[in-house]
Amino acid sequence: MVDCTGPKLFGICHRILGDEAEAEDAVQDVYVSVWHRASSFNPERASPITWLATIARNRAIDRLRSSRRSRQGASLDLAFEIVDERPDPEQGALSADAARRLSLCMDELEGRQQAAIRAAFFDGLSYPDLAERGKVPLGTMKSWIRRGLQQLKNCLDG
Repeated sequence: MVDCTGPKLFGICHRILGDEAEAEDAVQDVYVSVWHRASSFNPERASPITWLATIARNRAIDRLRSSRRSRQGASLDLAFEIVDERPDPEQGALSADAARRLSLCMDELEGRQQAAIRAAFFDGLSYPDLAERGKVPLGTMKSWIRRGLQQLKNCLDG
């Protein structure tokens, strides 16, 4: 998990904090927090990476605020430079609707295609890993995923 999500979370924290060491500490705090709060994850509300990114952003902002409070006479003017990247309510509703549509379209796929696409795009497995896991030739796995993605596109466009 750390190999897949660490660079993105570090980037978020570093952009907010502006300090590499502080960003590394913030990312460490994120993983500890996720470890303790894993049961609070709700896949219907957000994807795993969105959930992690939100936690990272909030953790970095908390660290930024804490360090500013500790400095005497620190200016809060920099706080206005922090961009709230959360979607507005309309975007949130559209995202939730898109997630529901994607889920319904995924359910229409044949079982092997669905499993391969989920493993490739949600778990980050490579085509060779998927082919080995499914005990099928690499070309077959690529075809399953390509046809499945085309079916998803048609379903989502329709």
